[in-house]
Amino acid sequence: MKMGNVSLTLATHDYDRVRPLRDGSVKPEGIDLNCLNLPVQEIFWRMCRDQEFGASEMSFSAYLITRSWQNPPFIAIPVFLSRFFRHSMVYVNADAGIKKPEDLKGKRVGIPEWAVTAVVLLKGIWNEHYGVHHRDIDWFVGGLEQPGRTERIEVQIPPDVRVEAIPSDRTLSEMLEEGSIDALFSSRDPACLQNGSGQVRRLFPDPKAEEISYFKKTGDFPIMHLVVLKESIHKKHPWLAQELYKAFRRSKTLADQALRDTGALRYMVPWLHYAMEEARAVMGPDPWPYGVGENHAALETFIRYSHEQGLASRRFTAEELFAPSTLTESKL
Repeated sequence: MKMGNVSLTLATHDYDRVRPLRDGSVKPEGIDLNCLNLPVQEIFWRMCRDQEFGASEMSFSAYLITRSWQNPPFIAIPVFLSRFFRHSMVYVNADAGIKKPEDLKGKRVGIPEWAVTAVVLLKGIWNEHYGVHHRDIDWFVGGLEQPGRTERIEVQIPPDVRVEAIPSDRTLSEMLEEGSIDALFSSRDPACLQNGSGQVRRLFPDPKAEEISYFKKTGDFPIMHLVVLKESIHKKHPWLAQELYKAFRRSKTLADQALRDTGALRYMVPWLHYAMEEARAVMGPDPWPYGVGENHAALETFIRYSHEQGLASRRFTAEELFAPSTLTESKL
């Protein structure tokens, strides 16, 4: 530890884009990082409930909710560790008569939590692009594979929305397979699909094509998780946010260089370099940008969805969500 450095515990999942920070290839100026590699659900639960870490990966949806509190505990930096198109994560029971997105109107749809980022995104997409408002659906909330799941952060459900908790001994996966619910919005494949049940299928036969079409139409590569810093640390060391942001950017650059190294296949995906070429052809030279300016449309879209669904107290601007020092950078 250097004399005068600030010690900071950072909790994230084990992404390629953070490994240079974890292994010490990238060192933020003035900061001694203690990097924890934890499952994201555990990180969110511990950070939202007890603020255990100095900085951490955070659900975009949960962060917007905390910014609505009287004394927000966190400030974000524009590092987006998880991004995901979610058209592939809509599942239907084969006997529910659901052939197209508009058919979800009037159906029973399972969700793990009202405020999960992936679910907020899908509800917003269904309203904006398919004309199905969240008031048009009967929602059933519970654990995907384990009974008893609850919201990780306190939320207010809009009074005009029908939301019901599933029985405490049931799971969404088994209810979808048996037809007790008609469809499912999830951030991961349910066991009933993985096990090859003929009763469950994805809504979109070619979700990748749907996601490419969505991106070409909107320019939005949806943001799932960002990075937050405890507000108490930011107030004491306002310079720290910018140095951490710069370090995350350097770490991502190293990860991107590794992906571009066609002479050594670092990951067990035989045609990975072709997949990256395809992504860049559709999305541009940097498919995974950090920074507010580069992500303004994606940020504003999700903020709007969150507010429309009764989660964010108001329509924040993208800029007011992030540490001021991370909004601009010095240039030569």
